[in-house]
Amino acid sequence: MTDILYEHPLNERIRNYLKLEQLFVQARSCLAQEFSSSHTLFFNALFAILDTLDRADIRGDVIKDLEKLEQNLIVWSKSPQVNTKALDLNLEQSKSLTSSLRSKKPLWSTLKEDKFLDSMRKRFTLQGAYCGFDLPALAFWLNQPPIFIQQDIDRWLSSLATVEQSLVLILKFIRQRAAFEDIEAGNSFYQDSGEGLMLLRMELDAAADYFPSVSGNKYRYSIRFMRLCPEKGQQYISDTVNFKLAKC
Repeated sequence: MTDILYEHPLNERIRNYLKLEQLFVQARSCLAQEFSSSHTLFFNALFAILDTLDRADIRGDVIKDLEKLEQNLIVWSKSPQVNTKALDLNLEQSKSLTSSLRSKKPLWSTLKEDKFLDSMRKRFTLQGAYCGFDLPALAFWLNQPPIFIQQDIDRWLSSLATVEQSLVLILKFIRQRAAFEDIEAGNSFYQDSGEGLMLLRMELDAAADYFPSVSGNKYRYSIRFMRLCPEKGQQYISDTVNFKLAKC
């Protein structure tokens, strides 16, 4: 059996990045299914992406991280062991994405001005499932020829492509900051300094009947292992746990 990968952010910026990454995966996974049955998941993901972009200065954070990445890539390019072709491609992509994000008006602002999306966004934020009579425009849209539906979806996602591609690039290099090391956690507990870290990545055997629970921040973190419990929902274990940890 393969290992199960768990990730935990150590600051709010990376937390937002991981959340957006998962939402993009969710939105795109719906396109591989029968859209008439998966459209609710798609629009929930799309509106959650827009809400996250509205609440936090994601664009500013992403620009700063891309600029740092560009600086690091230039430094790494001087090393004889580096694959310069791959590095140059990443450097050009980073510069192009930074330039696009610096535009006065973010591309995804057009989605906020889309009247069709706006009418649904308000309804999707309400508790409970919507019914066909709540959104007759959506029922009509879902019954249009698939090619027209796909054109709208492509247009919406293309407005978010710059931020999506930026996150893919940034998170790729963050995850490559550290290799996995074997850790033995006595009494199912492990702690360490979080100084200089942004992301913890933990690999556990898929056959293990427990999972990690992480608490902490950029200064210090701790990992406890828990298993599901019918009475309490979940409970800590006291066993010695061996797992792999990458401190990124």
